Amino acid sequence: MSDLLITNARPYGEDAVDILVRDGAVAEVGSGLRGDVEVLDAGGAVLLPGFVDLHTHLREPGGEESETVESGSLAAARGGYTAVFAMPNTDPVADTAVVVEHVHRRGEEVGLVDVHPVGAVTVGLEGVKMAELGTMARSRAKVRMFSDDGRCVHDPVLMRRALEYASALDVVIAQHAEDHRLTAGAQAHEGVVASQLGLAGWPATAEETIVARDCALAREAGAALHVCHVSSARTVEVLRAAKAQGVRVSAEVTPHHLLLTDAGLTSYDPVNKVNPPLRTGEDTKAMRAALAEGVIDVVGTDHAPHAAQYKDTEWAAARPGMLGLETALSVVVHTMVEPGLLDWRGVARVLSERPAEIGRLTDQGRPIAVGEPATFALVDPDAVWTVRGAALASKATNTPFEGMRLPAVVTATVLRGRITARNGEVNA
Repeated sequence: MSDLLITNARPYGEDAVDILVRDGAVAEVGSGLRGDVEVLDAGGAVLLPGFVDLHTHLREPGGEESETVESGSLAAARGGYTAVFAMPNTDPVADTAVVVEHVHRRGEEVGLVDVHPVGAVTVGLEGVKMAELGTMARSRAKVRMFSDDGRCVHDPVLMRRALEYASALDVVIAQHAEDHRLTAGAQAHEGVVASQLGLAGWPATAEETIVARDCALAREAGAALHVCHVSSARTVEVLRAAKAQGVRVSAEVTPHHLLLTDAGLTSYDPVNKVNPPLRTGEDTKAMRAALAEGVIDVVGTDHAPHAAQYKDTEWAAARPGMLGLETALSVVVHTMVEPGLLDWRGVARVLSERPAEIGRLTDQGRPIAVGEPATFALVDPDAVWTVRGAALASKATNTPFEGMRLPAVVTATVLRGRITARNGEVNA
């Protein structure tokens, strides 16, 4: 816990105030505050609750050539994140208490962000036998989200059983919605661009049908279902109907599905290969509208670093995935704030408050108020920067935004009163 005075900050983009932090919590909010403590001059930056990412790939254990808990934490802190949920498709898979506790412990050792392991739903992500959800939930890591992300829990009987267990444990099942029978060999969104490029088509129906099935199963089980990386306009309609019926379903959209479309595939550059695939402009428009409406609850980065040998290859052989932690805020500002779809309170909702609520975090996504944790992201809304993969903190460089000029820069990140990143420099 640290003592800190943040001066000239604008909570949610509103009037500037000073914030005095003692013992990691907000002690006072006002004007002209003083204290014999470290001072952080915000310079009129927007102050938001620290961001929470429900969908991060840290690759450790087993994929350290692409990312580690340390390098991923560096990227997260620079991007304004104070908590991340680490997906289980590691080697070994995070399907036991031993592995999730290892990831949790590594997060504590690095100390830049709160690292919450996501447990696998099935043993080895194989979709055959359910993993020991209860053991992981009761472990020191206190796992509250389970997913086979990268693979769909395809067996409806197994998915139903997992949702029933989730209801009893008060945890969340996060589904990678993809009917693999419809996507076998698929390389790009099924449409005009894929046909022109000679790439096997990936139908949006593969996502929509799984979401519809799982919403029905979640309704029956009374369980919390979270849908990962929604990409199809038709899926939005399924979610809207399910929520109207009272189904406990939440959903995320990635920054790249808010901004990019399959029109960018014409160069065959594998940096644009992702699962689910980039879709059409109409789908992108639907993602933005659904996020503004709240049908899609949050932005999840699906931060997926890959070492060069897995990405710098021909399209079919390249692994899907894109970096996201350091560019997410800027893409949200560009696609949602600049067009007037969200204000800064809306940004706090989709990047911090709702993710924390879905992930069962009681000390993240909190209001900026006296007595609350001093866990913040400071954002210069007027700054513009050029994305360079080589300059990002991740071990990998596979960003689809290479060379783009994007708005808004995270100038500082604060975790329980301790500055973890400031002007791009990380305080490890």
